[in-house]
Amino acid sequence: MWFKNLQIHRMTTPFEITAEELHQKLAEHAFRPCSSLETFTFGWVPPLGRHGSQLTHATNGYIMVCARKEEKVLPASVVNEIVAEKVADIEDTQARPVRTKERKGIREEVLQDLMPRAFSRSNYTFAYIDPHNGWLVVDAANTTKAEDLVSLLRKAIGQFPTQLPKVNGNPTDILTRWLSQHTPTHNFVIENQCELRDPDKEGGVIRCTRQDLMAEEVQSHLQAGKQVTKLAIEWNERLTAILADDLTVKRLRFLDVVQEEAENSYGDDVASCFDTDFALMTLELSRFIPALIEAFGGLSNEKITQPNG
Repeated sequence: MWFKNLQIHRMTTPFEITAEELHQKLAEHAFRPCSSLETFTFGWVPPLGRHGSQLTHATNGYIMVCARKEEKVLPASVVNEIVAEKVADIEDTQARPVRTKERKGIREEVLQDLMPRAFSRSNYTFAYIDPHNGWLVVDAANTTKAEDLVSLLRKAIGQFPTQLPKVNGNPTDILTRWLSQHTPTHNFVIENQCELRDPDKEGGVIRCTRQDLMAEEVQSHLQAGKQVTKLAIEWNERLTAILADDLTVKRLRFLDVVQEEAENSYGDDVASCFDTDFALMTLELSRFIPALIEAFGGLSNEKITQPNG
């Protein structure tokens, strides 16, 4: 359940729906399996999986939700092979070429025929709402998955105005300065991985992994004008991650000290363990996210509400 990526959205109006009220609204868009002719379905499932029935899970004011997407899997190679056989049969038996429009129709027929026999695969996207500080945090490696979840939330609750956070500083310039001047702030420590990009439109990209980023060979690229677009960091001896200049956080990992705190607090059942993980994770992120935003100059035209404690 520990998040591995963070797509951070700013809620632009107060979120005043309780966890129970949100459950009722999500229930109207609950997940259902694909029918024989559907290519995919997308809906809400309990964050606790088979161990829960509620579509929300609330702890310390934070509300966890989970969306499930089921997709039919039809390998393109299989579809193309069957289409090619049908086209060849028509051209041989009728002595005429198959035009583009007809080929598209044949492809649609093949898809309709194969769909009921296709395998299905599912993926889950977790997110939590922080009403007090105004954040929606999605565990997704790419923006598309996060946007899909936000769109599904909007369908369920009517209006859900959010935006990607806007900061006063330029994240690319700040990450570049951190690496070139060895001066990260707000309890960030530089690790051993980065991505450097030439600012020119056709410029190259250099990726360094398990490298001493202070070494001359890396620093020379910065001196030549390349900019840092991704940088591996440790924060406050509590977590590690890769920061990107679009304010996304990837390969998030909570360090042993946090994991041990969770293990020492576990109860005897799945629900209590989930609750403990969720509580500790949101506690850490309620400190990390403001530090991240402040490191990039703070929110534009907005003062961040600091978490209590």
